[in-house]
Amino acid sequence: MQFYKTFSFKVIIRLILLLVVMVAFAKIFGDKRLFFNHIILACVLIIQIFELLRFLNQTNKELAKFILSIKHQDFSASFNRSPATHSFQQLNHAFNEIILSFKDTKMEKEGQYHYLQTVVSHINVGILSLENDTSITLMNKTAEDLLQATGIKNWKILKEKHPEFVREIDQMHISGRKLISLEGENNRTLSVEVNTMQLLDKTYKLITFQDIKNEIEQTEIEAWHKLIRILTHEIMNSATPISSLTETMLGMLTSDGEQKKLEDIDEETIGDLRFSLNTIQKRSDGMLSFIDDYRKLTKVSNPRLEEVHIQELFQDIHLLMKKQMEDNHIALHISCEVSTINLDRHLMEQVLINLITNSKHALEGIENAEIHLTAQYKMGKACIEVTDNGSGIPKVELSQIFVPFYSTKKQGSGIGLSLSKQIMHLHGGYIKVASEEGRGTCISLYFKG
Repeated sequence: MQFYKTFSFKVIIRLILLLVVMVAFAKIFGDKRLFFNHIILACVLIIQIFELLRFLNQTNKELAKFILSIKHQDFSASFNRSPATHSFQQLNHAFNEIILSFKDTKMEKEGQYHYLQTVVSHINVGILSLENDTSITLMNKTAEDLLQATGIKNWKILKEKHPEFVREIDQMHISGRKLISLEGENNRTLSVEVNTMQLLDKTYKLITFQDIKNEIEQTEIEAWHKLIRILTHEIMNSATPISSLTETMLGMLTSDGEQKKLEDIDEETIGDLRFSLNTIQKRSDGMLSFIDDYRKLTKVSNPRLEEVHIQELFQDIHLLMKKQMEDNHIALHISCEVSTINLDRHLMEQVLINLITNSKHALEGIENAEIHLTAQYKMGKACIEVTDNGSGIPKVELSQIFVPFYSTKKQGSGIGLSLSKQIMHLHGGYIKVASEEGRGTCISLYFKG
């Protein structure tokens, strides 16, 4: 760029001209004959000062214009037609580049925002974002349909429409998950999850939910069908031989449709009758035992939670099972890294004895048989594990072991693991099973953190 077009050159020229006028004004100052010259030079001097200030402030004006454009996101501003374009060419070029960069970034973010809005609106899960527990900043179409709340942007208005839903959400505070029922024309069961985040000094609560009523109903129907099949199977196993033996006994006591006389019944017939009655009694006892197991499964009492020292619990379990372990040549090891857990001691003893008994059956015929009873923290939760090196559970049976009355043992009742799962659920925890056929089984009991 030529020097005479630069900002510095133009400032120097203006200063020189200002100095010349000031020198001329100083020379004629005080001469009354040149009174009008004084006025002319004073006016020229004032004009030059204002021109110099205007020229120097041109940069500030351009900078202010640029900052205001950024502040108000007015990316249509241009700095190419400025009077000082040649002097401020590099500065104006930089301004235009920054404005263009901001414009491209804004367009990209708007595109991403609209894309995410489209994705969120097509998700088959209700999504609701709440700002500072007052205003609804986002509610996708699925959420609007489930709550029948199209266009609602205020949390209080939604509370008037669905007080139970809003009350349950407020009770979860920062985070949580629960099932909420919505009463109305179409009763719904919503699986709701709440998470809270802090962004730019604002608290946002993200609420996701979906209607699982159909899934619950389908699961209940499948569970009823499965239970009915099991009950029918067990009842038929007992009722069929009872009916058959009863018919056989009636045949022994009748002849040509008439009851036999006492003298016509020989010792062999009496022996057959006694055998049949004994069989009927055994099958009846079996049916009563089955009904008692069913009663146990359906009438588990609510746990009485208390702080239990796990080391003491393990030692008591070890003493209870010591004789059985020695008789079956099984080593029972205990290890405790957890001090205390809130649980029902009586119910948990029942669970652990049942799990150790299952492991004992899985260790039949195994050399160097071992059972490890351990307590430790896993994934931030207190966890009790019963591990054995037994025969393991085949994959085809692994998904069925918690089904009531399903048993892999010939003499098993099939309620042990089902009962254990129910007890853990009442404790607010859950049970997991990991098993590999031929290498052993590990059953983990996770307690509420």
